[in-house]
Amino acid sequence: MCPATWSSCGPRLAGGDGLARELTREEKRAIRALVTKWCANYDRECGCLPLDCECYMLGKCWTGAYCRYFREAVLPLDPALEVSLLTEGPRPDFKPCPICGGAVPADGRMAYCSESCARIALRRQKRDYMRKKRR
Repeated sequence: MCPATWSSCGPRLAGGDGLARELTREEKRAIRALVTKWCANYDRECGCLPLDCECYMLGKCWTGAYCRYFREAVLPLDPALEVSLLTEGPRPDFKPCPICGGAVPADGRMAYCSESCARIALRRQKRDYMRKKRR
């Protein structure tokens, strides 16, 4: 039993018969960044404060069981990571945002990851149009 999630650790999904998949390098890096920056239960010196041990999420290699606080409070800060971790089966495809490189769902409807990136792109398009028109 895992002390952080009270479920079985390993390659089986908690509550299902399917197998969990291994996390990608980018997902591991994103989890580590979220935990060290935003998790209120994490301390650099002590690790996980409620459990008084090393943080379970920093050594995570498989999808499936997650720290409850991480899943409910920290993971929603990165919606693309949340979708990729909480959906069963293969990781959904994301395309990079042409402005900042962030994750954009590849459903064909969104071109940019946020409104601010869309405004930046529109401003660039207008600038290029005016430059072309002046020539």
